[in-house]
Amino acid sequence: MSAIEVEHISRSYGEVLALDDINFNVEEGELFGLIGPDGAGKSTLFRILTTLLIADKGKARVVGHDVVENYKDIRKKVGYMPGRFSLYQDLSVEENLSFFATIFGTTIKENYDLVKDIYIQIEPFKKRLAGKLSGGMKQKLALCCALIHKPEVLFLDEPTTGVDAVSRKEFWDMLQSLKKKNIAILVSTPYMDEASLCDRIGLIQKGKILKIDKPQQMMNDFKKPLYAIKTNETYNTLQYLRQQDFTESVLPFGEYLHLITRERLNTETIKIHLKQKGFTVSEVKEIKPTVEDIFLDLSDNEESLIK
Repeated sequence: MSAIEVEHISRSYGEVLALDDINFNVEEGELFGLIGPDGAGKSTLFRILTTLLIADKGKARVVGHDVVENYKDIRKKVGYMPGRFSLYQDLSVEENLSFFATIFGTTIKENYDLVKDIYIQIEPFKKRLAGKLSGGMKQKLALCCALIHKPEVLFLDEPTTGVDAVSRKEFWDMLQSLKKKNIAILVSTPYMDEASLCDRIGLIQKGKILKIDKPQQMMNDFKKPLYAIKTNETYNTLQYLRQQDFTESVLPFGEYLHLITRERLNTETIKIHLKQKGFTVSEVKEIKPTVEDIFLDLSDNEESLIK
């Protein structure tokens, strides 16, 4: 039995289809990432799995319990950390943690071992009001509150949004430690660079799962020729490349353009071609794809199928 089982889940808001036939499982002790931009349907799915929303179609089970029929059982066995900080800002760190332990019929002392590694980082501020904490400290407190009743499954909805880079790294280190305690973790994020920190990922866009696999396997399976091009005329070069027969897609990535071609080309051939057309090109190199490259390529293909 998987910790989370999702079968053909769909959900609409009026005429907007937020989730479209979603299927995946999360195993015990697995860190599964749901990767996609804002509006992709991640939060809607989380609300269904945490029994806060009912799907229009399909079924889902969490720790073997149906999310509709057995919602009370599920609520005792899961921890949920929503994207927006939702603890009591006028209570102290210690008071928030005590409150959440009490409503689940436990105490901080009883399950302290589970939160110890996280809580010791905020313990010096235990008398401070939660509303006065920094973003990273709020994040750690919210995670402690989600764990204090010793859940079997942890739901984290965009937990690192708006948090500084150091706090983001610390947070993911904490998740790796929790995974070793056999807790199933479903985390959503819009940050593609966090995908590689998960055991498996599901790429989601406009309510549809584009692909599910291990991050490294996704990158290994990508066989299309991919090039990074650096130029001082990014916009004009982008527009030109989009009109060429050899181009499958081209998108801006920071100071580079990432070009996918229909067949493999010599990097020097691309550079000479662009220079002959009057573009200033300082670098052309063949590169390996990132998860973001794969996501955008799959999104493009999905759009093409719809059209």
